[in-house]
Amino acid sequence: MSNEVVLSDATFEQEVLQSDKPVLVDFWASWCGPCMMLGPTIEEVAKDFAGKAKVCKLNTDENEATAAKYQISAIPTLLFFKGGQVVDKSIGVANKKAIADKLAKLL
Repeated sequence: MSNEVVLSDATFEQEVLQSDKPVLVDFWASWCGPCMMLGPTIEEVAKDFAGKAKVCKLNTDENEATAAKYQISAIPTLLFFKGGQVVDKSIGVANKKAIADKLAKLL
């Protein structure tokens, strides 16, 4: 079972902006090769941070309003939220340690 939360435009505010835990959002699309490469890493991070932080995925093709709001022009893009605000960002494929280090700083 996956620890990732699948987001939509409709659930973004509740799941991310109103979260009492730090949130990592992976903006991705099914046709994006680098996104597919990053997917297993995001799953591992979600398992490692279960109960401490929320790890979410947002398909940019299906949720264009949220992608536009956060000016996502390249994918994969990872946005790190704390208290409803973007506090860090990573564009492109990143390794697990780099992602986990950014998320750990928000705990």
